[in-house]
Amino acid sequence: MSAPSVERTSIVTCSNCSKKNRVPAAANGIPKCGNCHRPLPWIVDAGDGDFAQVAEQAPVPVLVDLWATWCGPCRMVSPALERLATARAGELKLVKVDVDSAPRLSQRFEVQAVPTLMVLRGGALLARQAGAAPERVLASWLDQALQSKEAQSS
Repeated sequence: MSAPSVERTSIVTCSNCSKKNRVPAAANGIPKCGNCHRPLPWIVDAGDGDFAQVAEQAPVPVLVDLWATWCGPCRMVSPALERLATARAGELKLVKVDVDSAPRLSQRFEVQAVPTLMVLRGGALLARQAGAAPERVLASWLDQALQSKEAQSS
């Protein structure tokens, strides 16, 4: 069985000019609108075969959402995560991993509850949280995770 291709794309509508754009799952730079050149939200799926390329090698910090289709709290927190990624377009990538479709990642990250959220930068784990939370709490947690790493690297 071959690994899934990271050449898959999603279609994203630019929040600035409303033009539709193809956004790759993995890229060296950040996705920008082909029309107005503003950064686009980078929200993609990943699995066992392409997580390293999609998440660990991303040029920006990554918010990983380990979720399941049968999980009610996962479905409730997903729109909040997408809003956070949209508000931080060009600065953050949201990578969604269905734990039932990615058993190796579930085992690797010892997922015992869904949703489990992680923040990665350069493949390094900055923060981890299990369970759903209100959007303002998630935003604060994400900001703290990103600031703590910036303080360490300066």
